Amino acid sequence: MNCGRRSFFGTIVLALGAAALAAAQAQPSGQGGRPRKIPSALGPEPPAKTDPRALLRANQKDIKRDVERLFELVQELKKEVEKTDSSEVLSLTLVRKAEEIEKLAKHIKSLARG
Repeated sequence: MNCGRRSFFGTIVLALGAAALAAAQAQPSGQGGRPRKIPSALGPEPPAKTDPRALLRANQKDIKRDVERLFELVQELKKEVEKTDSSEVLSLTLVRKAEEIEKLAKHIKSLARG
C-alpha cells in the first residue's frame, strides 16, 4: 500500500513538472505575458538638455531666500549656545536647530548645483 502511494505521488509530481515545463516553453522568456514593443527606426528622442545657467538663474531667488533663513537660524543657534552651558546639558532645541540648519544648507547646495 505504501509503495502504491509513493508511485502515485511520484506520477503526479512528474506530470506537474512536465506541465510547468510545457507552459514555460510556450511563453517566450522575459515577456511576462505582455506584448513586445517594436522599437522605431529612429529610436526615442533624447530629452532636450537644459542650460545650467538658466536653471541657476531660476533658482537664484530661492537660494537668496534660503540663505537669509539660514543666516537667521545661525544667529538663533549662536544665541542659544551662549545662553546654555553645553558642557553640562545639551539642549534639545539646540540639537533641533542644528539639524534644521544642516537640512537647509543641503537644500541650498542642491539648488546651487542645479
